[in-house]
Amino acid sequence: MIPTNGFAAHDVASPLAPWRFERRDPGARDVQIQILFCGICHSDLHTVRGEWGPIKYPQVAGHEIVGRVVATGAEVTRWKAGDLVGVGCMVDSCRDCGSCGEGLEQYCENGMTGTYGGVEKQTGRPTQGGYSDTIVVDDHFVLRVPDNLDPAAVAPLLCAGITTYSPLRHWKVGPGSRVGVVGIGGLGHMAVKLAAAMGAHVVVLTTSPGKADDARRLGASEVVVARDKAAMATMANSLDVIIDTVGAPHDLEGEMALLRRDGALILLGASPEPHPSPSAFAFIVKRRTLAGSLIGGIAETQEMLDFCGEHGITSDIELIRAEEINEAYERMLTSDVKYRFVIDMSTLPAAV
Repeated sequence: MIPTNGFAAHDVASPLAPWRFERRDPGARDVQIQILFCGICHSDLHTVRGEWGPIKYPQVAGHEIVGRVVATGAEVTRWKAGDLVGVGCMVDSCRDCGSCGEGLEQYCENGMTGTYGGVEKQTGRPTQGGYSDTIVVDDHFVLRVPDNLDPAAVAPLLCAGITTYSPLRHWKVGPGSRVGVVGIGGLGHMAVKLAAAMGAHVVVLTTSPGKADDARRLGASEVVVARDKAAMATMANSLDVIIDTVGAPHDLEGEMALLRRDGALILLGASPEPHPSPSAFAFIVKRRTLAGSLIGGIAETQEMLDFCGEHGITSDIELIRAEEINEAYERMLTSDVKYRFVIDMSTLPAAV
């Protein structure tokens, strides 16, 4: 077993605290990675505070991982010591179902294994995430990080990047597409960057007029204040796709009205409470679609990283020390970050 240092939640309410635990020794198909950076996702906070259901404590969160390979199993041929790699939201799946066969492991019909909060098939123990100094992962779920990108700013691509890239690709966004993005946070700022790089005309829909300049810096062509009814009315029937990243209940009817015929509103934010349901006419009159999307498969995640490498795209981050994790959680609750916290894991030993 591999001694490991991490920062863990020990119950629903207490601050995260240092914790020593053990990783499994690498098996024949495993890769051991020294973690350099780990992004902090809003999902981490929801999970460790029990807001998405009960979990087993202690729990080490973190599924936006970038690090260096330090060891590989005997059957691993794709990776060698020193490779710069990433690990996202999954570390296993059944590999046998229809979804896995199509490279959509996130929709595994037998349940994919989360990077944290899951159960290791190899040991039967809870999976523990990237707020730690090392991790052992099946080589199928390891991703190559482009050498030309800042590795710290790559970390959020493993969740925020693929979560927004996948629906943009699925709904065939490209030159000539008109894409709306609702919410400019960790997910939304990546949706703007990626859609713009795909050649789309990007319209940011925000409740915060003060974000207009930043939205344009990120690549938006237009910014509409969602509370401005007149401005919203001018956008009616004009968008092909809307990426909605807001994780709180809100009215979807107004967003649906912005879609052209056959347009799609895709929900990415996981609201703990239901949204008010749009009326049937919001769908019927223009054959519109309301859909959702969950991260992306491993092949598509690698495609996203390669796309970002080609276009020089990374997340906008604030790099923090390990002992600042709890402060970062509290700041996330007030949206006091532009646009993703990333932990410098080299600071972990001093904190443990």
